[in-house]
Amino acid sequence: MSLFYRRLYVALRCPSAKAANVKNTLADWLGSFSKNSSLAALCKTITSDNGQEFAKISELERSGLDIFFAHPYSAWERGSNERHNGLIRRFIPKGVPVKTITEDTLKRAIYWCNNLPRKLLGYKTPQEVFLEEVGQLVDLQTVQFDITI
Repeated sequence: MSLFYRRLYVALRCPSAKAANVKNTLADWLGSFSKNSSLAALCKTITSDNGQEFAKISELERSGLDIFFAHPYSAWERGSNERHNGLIRRFIPKGVPVKTITEDTLKRAIYWCNNLPRKLLGYKTPQEVFLEEVGQLVDLQTVQFDITI
């Protein structure tokens, strides 16, 4: 499962693609933010496709998140996500079983995506923008950041 905020890409490994596992993995990850209310403010919405693996994420709305589902066959409603999928395909071709992807390959792909300067971000990288915003929210000078869970 992949997530991103301000073009920052995060990959979460799920035990399986079953809806309950996807919901629990996402809830656990979001729970790490809830320990700091400032960081929790960063994740306000989730936009998903209509795959069966996402059938239970609407239960997360109880935690204050807004959940949106794109219409079937409407990839343009998730344009940023589709763009990131294309970037990841440079490292992990479509059709490759998730179980065969090594941690090293995943980390390299995510690192590359998060350190690619973007015109939309004033030619800063997603990681730079995220760290600046986190620093402002929690009033920190330096934040250590590991993007792969």
